[in-house]
Amino acid sequence: MIRAIIIDDEFNAINNLKWEIENFCDDIEICDTFTNPKNAISAINYLKPDCVFLDIEMPEMDGFQLLAQLEYRDFDLIITTAYDNYAIKAFKEHAIDYLLKPIDSEDLNNTIARVRKNKTKNNLGEEVKKIIDTISRENQPKRIALPLVGKTKYVNMVDILYCKSDGNYTEIYLKNSEKEMLSKKLKEFEDMTSDDFFRVHNSYLVNINSIKEFVKSDGGYIVLEDGTHIPVSRSKKTDLLAVLNS
Repeated sequence: MIRAIIIDDEFNAINNLKWEIENFCDDIEICDTFTNPKNAISAINYLKPDCVFLDIEMPEMDGFQLLAQLEYRDFDLIITTAYDNYAIKAFKEHAIDYLLKPIDSEDLNNTIARVRKNKTKNNLGEEVKKIIDTISRENQPKRIALPLVGKTKYVNMVDILYCKSDGNYTEIYLKNSEKEMLSKKLKEFEDMTSDDFFRVHNSYLVNINSIKEFVKSDGGYIVLEDGTHIPVSRSKKTDLLAVLNS
């Protein structure tokens, strides 16, 4: 018997899938169903199912965030979704299979056959572990190499508050109050950074996540988490506010 849990934020979707399973899959036992992903995490860790039917797009927490918080991972994952883009991503991220809503009974049977085969071979959870490993790597702080005079310093990009142009050099201001001088122009350093950095002024590049306030007076400026005031050029205000409010 294959023990399964269904997670979906829509009751109708859960009931439809239960009906398909009860009518077309004799060897599936539905242990429990959840519309709340946080409750589902506790249940998976406790009930230790053989497979989980998981809606990948939920308002409180998406499916990949749920997977990253699990302690028990020895189950086969079946993504259920109404969106092709999520299904394709799930497949590429090594999920055992995905089912597009409304779920087709033949597709369901083919998917369960793969779970059955994995259980027989004691391979349950192999693909889930690959997904979680991928999520863990993506969530690691991104590091950047700063070529300084006589050395290269490696820092996490989240630890950079802002950068200031100094002619052919760039001053790097870190959250630990250290400052480094980089022998690159600000534009060159900007090209090395991620989407978390924004050029608010010709002379300043800031870590968006370090911005505490946007002040409209005095031409417009931002206040960073350490209290530093950075001017915002008139041409950048609209784009900056769009990023901050997104």
